Amino acid sequence: MAKAGEKIMFYGTGRRKNAIARVRLVEGKGNITVNGKNLDEYFGLETLKYIVKQPLNVTNTADKFDVICKVQGGGFTGQAGAIRHGIARALNEANSEYRPALKSNGFLTRDPRMKERKKYGLKKARKAPQFSKR
Repeated sequence: MAKAGEKIMFYGTGRRKNAIARVRLVEGKGNITVNGKNLDEYFGLETLKYIVKQPLNVTNTADKFDVICKVQGGGFTGQAGAIRHGIARALNEANSEYRPALKSNGFLTRDPRMKERKKYGLKKARKAPQFSKR
């Protein structure tokens, strides 16, 4: 139980491709901070900002929690997906009544797609050297 003056925090770890996001939900006004920067400063594209906010919008908690997250690895799209996954997990920890809405929208499911490893004798994962009969 939180002592007087302490804020209640909920944690969630999100992953997508090579991106890993550590997310903290704190009771607040709806500010989203990514790696010490505001959401608008960190992500330039509106679609990525929308992806990050999706779990909060579905559960109608956009103005109840402040989101503080640290994300590393991958590209911007992978990082946005990892943050979304982490926020969804933290919301699920905060209140289990959000689970059906988050699950039906697919926010609790980890995206398993990864980069395929390079194989020997090939130039990339599947690209083979050019073949010539003579």
